[in-house]
Amino acid sequence: MNLERIPNEEKLSLSRRYYLGGFAFLPFLWLVNVLWFFREAFLKPTYTEQPQIKSYVKKSALGLIVWVAVLTTWITIFQHFRAQWGEVGDYLSFTIPLGTA
Repeated sequence: MNLERIPNEEKLSLSRRYYLGGFAFLPFLWLVNVLWFFREAFLKPTYTEQPQIKSYVKKSALGLIVWVAVLTTWITIFQHFRAQWGEVGDYLSFTIPLGTA
């Protein structure tokens, strides 16, 4: 998508939709928001909607960082302790690996 062709009001609306969509357990939308709108928010000359877009980009980046940290923590804990959790670890597994590592 070429953001140069879109009016500023529509850029703001799109950035807001991506920001709010990230709360529906879709952190990929926060990543897209940060990547697509970073230039618009921080590198372009100032225009009316820019402070709001900048706010959505910052919040999306923060949400993405928190999401990645939580997911990484959970994956690390689960991989390390799954065998010790016994039946609970097996119920949480999609596939049950053979052995205990």
